Amino acid sequence: MKKPVRRAIAALALAASSLATSTLATSASAQVAGVPEPVQTCQRACLEGFVNRYLAAMAAHKVDPDLFATNVRFTENGIELPFGSEGLWATASGVGQYKLYVPDIETQQVAFLGTVKETASSSATGAARPPELVGLALRLRIEGGKITEVEQIAARPDRAIGGAAVTGSSNPFPATGEAVEKMGAPAPIFSQAIPEKERMSRAELIAVGNAYFEGLQRNDGKGYYPFTDDCIRFENGMDVLANYPNPETGKRERMSCKKQFEVALKGTVTGIRDRRFVAVDRERGIAFAFGFFDHRPINWTWQLGELFKIEKGQISRIEAIFIRGPYGINSGWSTYEQGRSEEIQDVR
Repeated sequence: MKKPVRRAIAALALAASSLATSTLATSASAQVAGVPEPVQTCQRACLEGFVNRYLAAMAAHKVDPDLFATNVRFTENGIELPFGSEGLWATASGVGQYKLYVPDIETQQVAFLGTVKETASSSATGAARPPELVGLALRLRIEGGKITEVEQIAARPDRAIGGAAVTGSSNPFPATGEAVEKMGAPAPIFSQAIPEKERMSRAELIAVGNAYFEGLQRNDGKGYYPFTDDCIRFENGMDVLANYPNPETGKRERMSCKKQFEVALKGTVTGIRDRRFVAVDRERGIAFAFGFFDHRPINWTWQLGELFKIEKGQISRIEAIFIRGPYGINSGWSTYEQGRSEEIQDVR
């Protein structure tokens, strides 16, 4: 790792570590002095298995008391809902094929990007519709062998009232579920382990992921952009840099992540807030965050789940699933102050 990159990461990691320390103060003070943290029994396969069981339960509309805590908390698209009867729990009809897991053994949480099937059948949607794919960004918390928290973003296809054709959509992307499903399977790079001696700390991985947010918001093209030369970014299943307009040449071309930040994404986002890093996979160098991209002049907010593959201090692949929400929407998991802040939250 080059020294300038190492120094930048160290500075960012110090800030991330300080925030993590303050976040953990309450839980740390509750521990008995000198007693080490317990060894977590639910490892990678176990945490990924909870995702599979959760998706199957949602598709079957079955709240199994052996899987879920009695007081499980549930949000969908930033709104807290009754668990087991609202949101996708009322309409899911199957599980899709695309599955990208980010297990966090340290915190016993697991994040996920993938697809589920939804059957939207009501008078509002007109004639019965066949099952449709929905993009899903998900976080589960596991405690005592059961799921205690469920946070998900459901990116549904546009549907007009009464089954009419969809016209005038403000969504610049095609149907997210279909696009994500067409990706087939996660890129092999996501399953590649980082050599143990080269693995970055939790704080370092979060800091590099947050550098993406810092570089994008109120961007002037001169920020710190820790991307590999071959970095690829997929948003809602689309390779957004494959045919991107270059303002310098006036032509569409394959653009790199760094080049896009330097010449094309200047001043696009007015703020990136509620940056909640909810899962870190140190073994594979992946950091997963929920957040909000505000576009103040057009009163527009993207609510997203986004992950970063990071090695040697640089981001090589980014994937995100997001939806358009009301301007200023909150996650349902942060305080008002946290929801308005652009600081890192290391969610444990």
